[in-house]
Amino acid sequence: MNDEQLFLLIQKAKEKDQKAQTKLINIFWVDVFSFVMKKVKDENDADEITVNVFSKVLSKLDMYDPHFQFKTWVLTIAQNTVIDFWRKRSRENQDPTENLDEVKNQFAKSPEELMISNEEQKKIIKTIESLDANYQDIIKLRFFEEKSIKEIAEELGISVANTKVRVMRAKKVLAELLKNNEFDDN
Repeated sequence: MNDEQLFLLIQKAKEKDQKAQTKLINIFWVDVFSFVMKKVKDENDADEITVNVFSKVLSKLDMYDPHFQFKTWVLTIAQNTVIDFWRKRSRENQDPTENLDEVKNQFAKSPEELMISNEEQKKIIKTIESLDANYQDIIKLRFFEEKSIKEIAEELGISVANTKVRVMRAKKVLAELLKNNEFDDN
């Protein structure tokens, strides 16, 4: 694909053309996945990070400067996402007794706090139920049943690439709905 064709594809993707977005993801998927895999050495983590990278790429397409190579821009986002991954991982691996007081306080929630927590959970489930059936299935399989991208692809009879795009879109739609519904019931 020459620079002009790539530029046109990026333009279409910016305009939310789903076929263009999918094609853009497919073109750069292997490069990004390989790059991430070298950094994290775990296929599941690399898969998850790569999906995250393309979610960021699509949401930030307006920020792309055509004076730079698109691949370089995408790999920069990948690099930053990997750094975030390792930061989060190191926070998770801190001394477990460090936050013992916080944990104790968490279990000492008042009945009101527990009720609010249950209400939030019900809101999230209600929001998921309002989604398109395809998105509901993807979210259920990925986040409730914790299936891998490959397992979801096999179960739904679609390609792995298509599954990755669907997971990314479902997460994006759900996040947007949750953000918009956050203040509705107050």
